[in-house]
Amino acid sequence: MSRNTVKRNLARIAILMVTSISALVVAPVAASADYFNTYSTVASLGNAHSSYSTQAFGVGSTYVYSAKIQKGNTAAVIYRTKMSDGSTTLMTNGDSGQTYTSQLGHANDMALHSNNGSFYMFVVTMKAGSTSLVKLKYVGTTYYQVGSYTIRHNNLNKSMSGVKITSKDANNIYFLFKNHHTFYRGTLPLSATSGTIDVTSTFDLNIEDALVNGSTVPNITSFETQGIGYHNNTLYFPLTHENVSIVLVYRNIATASGTIEADRDLSFRITSSAYPNLFEIEGVGVANQDKLWFNTNRRKALGDTASDGVHYFKNYSAGVL
Repeated sequence: MSRNTVKRNLARIAILMVTSISALVVAPVAASADYFNTYSTVASLGNAHSSYSTQAFGVGSTYVYSAKIQKGNTAAVIYRTKMSDGSTTLMTNGDSGQTYTSQLGHANDMALHSNNGSFYMFVVTMKAGSTSLVKLKYVGTTYYQVGSYTIRHNNLNKSMSGVKITSKDANNIYFLFKNHHTFYRGTLPLSATSGTIDVTSTFDLNIEDALVNGSTVPNITSFETQGIGYHNNTLYFPLTHENVSIVLVYRNIATASGTIEADRDLSFRITSSAYPNLFEIEGVGVANQDKLWFNTNRRKALGDTASDGVHYFKNYSAGVL
């Protein structure tokens, strides 16, 4: 090989090395997604009146509220849990003097509301008709039924499985309802104790392409939908299958329409070996230093009725992410 040829080859090699180094320097570093998969248990939930199935979850500023139902949806109980110390009280039905109610159906989700110093729960029953949404007023650990409403879509009565309040004004409460992966908006006069809420469908969720810790979930269409959480224009959407629960996050809900995509940089998943028979997040909500709280159905084995609880995800702050 001639000396000139050697020089040309060395020059080519030098250029390739410089180009490669430059590419390494300027190539962007992908941001790591925020992923949460550990939790703390604050309280256990009992099974008063043979109500073994945890359902609706409401998060206030001091307390969280969990509904549990009997098999067949014949009765429901409500537990109040203090977030600071986990102390839990079985609430009393002030209308009957009992500690259960037969008016909440499946009690799949609840939304908390305050007005002029009074406090209320709106509960979706998963029924279509005049009791598809039930309003309870609560004073301390006692509640009273003060309203029930028909939810209607396209002139047909509609059952809903999720509910949260997005805002209110001097005259109205503005609701976000859910049925499966479709969301609806509806309005109710602030002081109405009955009537019809005509809702409009506004957006659907794409769950198939959602990333959980950077990857899609292969069997996500077999997961059950649960109650919903709403905080600062952000939707928290829990899904469960056997001993796996995930929470997907969707942003900018106030202007959402069509089919919307989950946040690709924030996700939650608990795959529980401690509760291999069932780990089911039923409802979620943000409060108390911006923690993401949730309640559960949990079973170590078939027949386990002592493991349901109230919890929050560790290290997550909604005010930061």
